[in-house]
Amino acid sequence: MATSDQSDDLLQALVSGIVGSITLTLVHQTARELTPDAPRMDVLGMRGLRKMLAAANVPQPDHKTLYNTTMAGDLLVNGLYYSLVGSGSDAWIRGAALGVAAGVGGVLLPGPMGLGDGPSNRTPQTQLMTVAWYTLGGLAAAGMSRLWSRLGK
Repeated sequence: MATSDQSDDLLQALVSGIVGSITLTLVHQTARELTPDAPRMDVLGMRGLRKMLAAANVPQPDHKTLYNTTMAGDLLVNGLYYSLVGSGSDAWIRGAALGVAAGVGGVLLPGPMGLGDGPSNRTPQTQLMTVAWYTLGGLAAAGMSRLWSRLGK
């Protein structure tokens, strides 16, 4: 059975992860309106979801449903990923490391996964923004975790 401290730690991690995920998503969605070199992780997500649905022989949704489902999935999965930042004074290091790892993966993995290179790898600026923004998400999660720890003590 989970103790109160374990429950508090889990809640702290989940809230911190969601803050990181929301930060990442806001930056991606804002930048795509401002620059043609912005990473289009939403496009990668929609391609991935279409591939999974096709493999499961499930009907393809319309574009709006696909987009909304992808955005919800991104927020959830990225939130869970960034929740690994946890708590403690080394949250900053974990946040940066998780962010860099996710960003590098976002640049290197879509091509081999059959999702195409363009959305995250089309220019050096796109590659840099991909890594930087995932790192920003990790740091936002770490910042929330540290704030939570300070407010709780």
